[in-house]
Amino acid sequence: MKKTVGIVGANGYTGSELVRLLAFHPHVSLSFLYSRSNSGTKISDLYPDLTAVCEDVLTDQPEETDILFLCLPHKESENWLHQNPVREEALIIDLGNDFRLNGAFGNRNFIYGLPEINKKQLVGSRSIANPGCFATAIQLALLPLAEKGFLDEVFTTGITGSTGAGQSLQATTHFTWRNDNISAYKTLTHQHVDEILKQLVSLNNKEVGLNFVPWRGDFARGIFTSSTVKTDLILSEIVQLYQDFYAGEPFVKVSEKAIDLKQVVNTNRCVIQIEKNGNAVVIHSAIDNLLKGASGQAVQNMNIAMGWEENTGLNLKPIAF
Repeated sequence: MKKTVGIVGANGYTGSELVRLLAFHPHVSLSFLYSRSNSGTKISDLYPDLTAVCEDVLTDQPEETDILFLCLPHKESENWLHQNPVREEALIIDLGNDFRLNGAFGNRNFIYGLPEINKKQLVGSRSIANPGCFATAIQLALLPLAEKGFLDEVFTTGITGSTGAGQSLQATTHFTWRNDNISAYKTLTHQHVDEILKQLVSLNNKEVGLNFVPWRGDFARGIFTSSTVKTDLILSEIVQLYQDFYAGEPFVKVSEKAIDLKQVVNTNRCVIQIEKNGNAVVIHSAIDNLLKGASGQAVQNMNIAMGWEENTGLNLKPIAF
């Protein structure tokens, strides 16, 4: 029997991407799509790409389900759960940032849902805090070095598409501003820095300095990051370190060729490339911010927690042209 799924905040980008993925997932069925602002509207009227995929009507009345995805703005998931208690045996996957740093909520303890480091803890879990999009891309670029204690000071730049800012129109997401434009924002203060450092320091067993400058790009989806660190390891040793660390991980590919965003858009994959000059090494990573950076990773976490094949419903081809 298929497991029932509810999506809270289904009217947003991450919620609609979950609808797209779960509509074809063999082990689940969509039970309700929750939205306060668009209750009574068909999801396909908001997202025409879902026409003939899902014609469900959004509701503001949640139901009991086996699995619940929270796709709410940051700092709203905890309030929603207080107002709408969920039975303890249900699996909750929060795509916001409410439980990434402190996972305690009532009798629940949210596991940080980066499968490449927490897969064992995710098996059988009933409370998962999905990582942030930039946090996913940057951590996957640095985890193998952190595990060996090789991280000291890290300098990272990263560029993201407009969907990373959410569906609500803002001055910096308007087409006339974003098109043919680029800008830095939240320099050294991005909300994902603490989340990233918590995981890296735990693996690295010593403090890590992360200097992160995020950029807004003039494209819709995708994240490309470049992290610079110092090491005396030769390039072949570093590449081998990464290949060993990610051996058996279905969604991380270490490439010896130049990488680009089109290799990952519309997939749950992360591709990594490493370059070195002198004692400076640069690790590039690319993901789709709405999939490996959000909804795809949430489905990956669901699969692991429920004991299903990790890549179920996620065998997606990138959009190359």
